[in-house]
Amino acid sequence: MKAIRFYDYGGPEVLKYEDVPDPTPGPGQVLIRTHAIGVNPFETYIRAGNYGPVPLPNILGVDAAGIVEAVGDGVTDFAPGQRVYVIGAPGTYAELVLSDQAKTFPLPESLTFAQGAALGVPYGTAHRALFHRGKAQAGETVLIHGASGGVGTAAVQFARAAGLTVFGTAGTDKGLTLVREQGAHQAFNHKDPDYLEKIKAAAEGNGVELILEMLANVNLPKDLDLLAKYGRVVVVGNRGSVEINPRGAMGKDIDIRGMTLMNATTDDLRRMHAEIGEGLKNGTLTPIVGQEIPLAQAARAHEEIMQDGAHGKIVLVP
Repeated sequence: MKAIRFYDYGGPEVLKYEDVPDPTPGPGQVLIRTHAIGVNPFETYIRAGNYGPVPLPNILGVDAAGIVEAVGDGVTDFAPGQRVYVIGAPGTYAELVLSDQAKTFPLPESLTFAQGAALGVPYGTAHRALFHRGKAQAGETVLIHGASGGVGTAAVQFARAAGLTVFGTAGTDKGLTLVREQGAHQAFNHKDPDYLEKIKAAAEGNGVELILEMLANVNLPKDLDLLAKYGRVVVVGNRGSVEINPRGAMGKDIDIRGMTLMNATTDDLRRMHAEIGEGLKNGTLTPIVGQEIPLAQAARAHEEIMQDGAHGKIVLVP
């Protein structure tokens, strides 16, 4: 099979498109021929060596959608020919991928493979951030930074369906339009020098109860000022260190909560994707794909995903 591997840490240029032996499913595993592969920001951090050591050479990726080729012993939920998507299957930047049965889910016929590849990390992260770590409740106001990206659009859809008042930020007119289309009550351009004051005014001076933070090294000090008393900020993304004044949290009993999808248990994933599946059926959830890039051009995808102006999910196509 063809796959993307890297042999040393560095920039996007270290990603190599090459032949790799086909994998064989073991007990409890599903072999999938990928039709679309999700690209996530943290994969660029792994490639650059900023996410801890990984075995080298390495095939990146955890998200994909495709068709089952074969199954290992003990697999009862899936059969060859079935459309599926995966979350947490290592090495998805490839034409074939192995996934544990527990991390494989049916892909509805109403979705494209590209949309299926946009489900795993973005929707799992958004769900965990909102409901597991953020404890979002109907009637609250949530501010979603970077609401035009893959995780952001998923979070807007989840929050609107759950009865929250949804504020979202983006950096382009196109992004702001997308955020509103996904259900945000109000959208704010984070490049506007007055956008923080506009958010405060929209919250009628009361602050917001919950913030999903995609770039904590830039926004966290500002978040403490935007939050209501007893508010929570969930740190979903970060690209460096940041200095805050803890008094900003003390005076309002604010919680700063970290999260990573990789801490979700198998039971967490099962419950999460049962809810995602229902949302796909009833139309409250619709994955947004911004770009489809050939697998051989994975380096370009890594460059694109780190640019400003996110617009849905970037996927690779074998």
